[in-house]
Amino acid sequence: MDAFTAGLLHRIRTTQSDLTRARETGDDFLAEVEQAELEDLHRLAAEYGVEVSA
Repeated sequence: MDAFTAGLLHRIRTTQSDLTRARETGDDFLAEVEQAELEDLHRLAAEYGVEVSA
């Protein structure tokens, strides 16, 4: 796995975790920000052919 792929997958995992935490604490604004970031990361992964596990 190259550094780009590893970094992208790490950012996706971190963002998913941050999104979960924001939802659990009721921080709706942060949850929206994290959701948008996650969508951008998934879009980037698809653009570069990086397979993201469910």
